[in-house]
Amino acid sequence: MGWGDLGVLGQPSKETPNLDAMAAEGMLLPDFYTANPLCSPSRAALLTGRLPVRNGFYTTNAHARNAYTPQEIVGGISKDEILLPQMLRKKGYVSKIVGKWHLGHRPQYLPLENGFDEWFGAPNCHFGPYNSSNRPNIPVYNNSEMVGRYYEEFQIDRKTGESNLTQIYLQEGLDFILRQTQAQQPFFLYWAADATHAPVYASKGFLGKSQRGRYGDAVMELDYSIGQILSWLRTLGIENNTFVFFTSDNGAALMSGPNESGSNGPFLCGKETTYEGGMREPAIAWWPGHIKEGTVSFQLASVMDLYTTSLALAGINPPDERPLDGLDLTPVLLNHSHTLQSRPIFYYRGNELMAVRLGQYKAHYWTWSNSWDELKQGINFCPGQEVPGVTTHEQKEHTLQPLVFHLGRDPGEKFPIRPLRLTHLLSHHRPQLTSPEPPSRA
Repeated sequence: MGWGDLGVLGQPSKETPNLDAMAAEGMLLPDFYTANPLCSPSRAALLTGRLPVRNGFYTTNAHARNAYTPQEIVGGISKDEILLPQMLRKKGYVSKIVGKWHLGHRPQYLPLENGFDEWFGAPNCHFGPYNSSNRPNIPVYNNSEMVGRYYEEFQIDRKTGESNLTQIYLQEGLDFILRQTQAQQPFFLYWAADATHAPVYASKGFLGKSQRGRYGDAVMELDYSIGQILSWLRTLGIENNTFVFFTSDNGAALMSGPNESGSNGPFLCGKETTYEGGMREPAIAWWPGHIKEGTVSFQLASVMDLYTTSLALAGINPPDERPLDGLDLTPVLLNHSHTLQSRPIFYYRGNELMAVRLGQYKAHYWTWSNSWDELKQGINFCPGQEVPGVTTHEQKEHTLQPLVFHLGRDPGEKFPIRPLRLTHLLSHHRPQLTSPEPPSRA
């Protein structure tokens, strides 16, 4: 989903009443970022609290290329990484992932080998259908047992867009919450539905209901599901003891076309780019009785902060033998403090640092949307948003004279201002990086 897909952030199509209510009951974070503009590395960053260039989800076979783990790639999350559920287990938390994993499909990389106690979902996205022994359809697992495949036992109609997957994922999440509540067991639920990823799908009750075609229908169903989860917490009487955070893994994929892509609001470009549309995400924190209702924090924050923040809320010290990039947001969430406001945001594409944001200023050291070859094939990461000298189709370096934008005045990154050097940030950041081998050369 994109930043601009939520009504509370300006989407006029009225598809997200539950998320809008969640924001009204909690805290909206308009300056929240992913760690990479692509699925796999951003998810690795969420679960490790570390930049992809630290946790291995990047590739060195081409400059500024994002690492990705589709079915034919054999790599996955490093055994040296310490994932959030592994840490939460120290305090007795039971952890479940529902939906898309995307950190490796071979047995040693799957969720139950990396700290999760339960899993219902798939190792990869729902691409397909495939029909060959060399490339079978993506499997769906219930814990360690394969229970079917996409387009077979778990149908997705590519023509109509109909699929019941989100409803299945919702029931899995609700059942897990009920069982842990009845057992009086602390729990961590990572609910990772992927209906808004092309090929977009929704169940029959939502198809044709939105003003934005099939994509809007999928958004409506995800919004409904989140509303059901929050309502279930209230029904069970555990809402005041449950911290809930909503966000996305990357910006809306504008290259997917008008019926299968969302909105990144006023921001430039989308998924796979390090412009704002690719990395700024919708974000809502909800915890009745703890997070003040209707608050908005303009704190610069990152998906990696959820690792450190979750550990702080669980009373667990973070690993101290490795650098973490996530910060503890509890002062912001619980006290509405501004003590973290000076932290920078680093925009990586592959293992290249493309840009840095500090305060309202963003400096691009490299620009690149996508290649001329892709553009000639009709693949455009920035459709209708070409900005000369900014959305370049060749990788262009600006290290000696960075392109600088004031995001408060120019959120669309259209009008560079006088160069501003953030070299003190780079000189402090780069020596700290010790990059492991990436999980794949492909």
